[in-house]
Amino acid sequence: MNRSLKALGVLLAYPSRELRGALPEIAAALQAERRFGKPALAALAELVVELTEGDAMDLEERYVGLFDRGRFTSLNLFEHLHGESRDRGPAMVDLKQVYQRAGYQLATRELPDYLPALLEFLSLRPEAEARETLADCAHIVREIGEALRDRESRYSAVFAALLAWTGESGLRARKDRPRQEEKSIDEEWIDTEVIFGPGAASSCGSTKPPKSSVMQFVPRAR
Repeated sequence: MNRSLKALGVLLAYPSRELRGALPEIAAALQAERRFGKPALAALAELVVELTEGDAMDLEERYVGLFDRGRFTSLNLFEHLHGESRDRGPAMVDLKQVYQRAGYQLATRELPDYLPALLEFLSLRPEAEARETLADCAHIVREIGEALRDRESRYSAVFAALLAWTGESGLRARKDRPRQEEKSIDEEWIDTEVIFGPGAASSCGSTKPPKSSVMQFVPRAR
């Protein structure tokens, strides 16, 4: 098992009493992963301190506000592609089948595109597969991390660490990233068709054939 990916996924879970009790073990697993780099490790340590020392109710309310109510910070990856459109259902089914073929059973309430569930799954897969899968969705991971950073949330450290582990470029500075426009619910959920698999590159505006991937469930911007 890749303990660092597992630890990052657990950090993104609801800050229950059980999670907070496991923070020393989580922190040890994170600090042992040198590919994160010193800045990412320091930021992760600050998040662990916040979760350890913060008021439980405040932490829980903040978590719900960020991840359950915020569109830009949702932990369901397909929501950033499909919103509530009909395309999301087939994508969910495809990803769930990937889990099942590998012998991985999702918890009853978890959706297949829930990032902590994906990270737990990838922590059990070969490292090359995990890195390639995360590279496929790195643009979404980056956007969520930047949205959290702009909200001054220490949870952004998890996303910076994921990008560092994958070998992708990190979070962009505020002045270097496009401004996120607030939209109505209807506008936010309107999206163009997204094609998965062999045709994914053309849907992203590229004429290059896509890279092969064990689980290419999110088309990568090129």
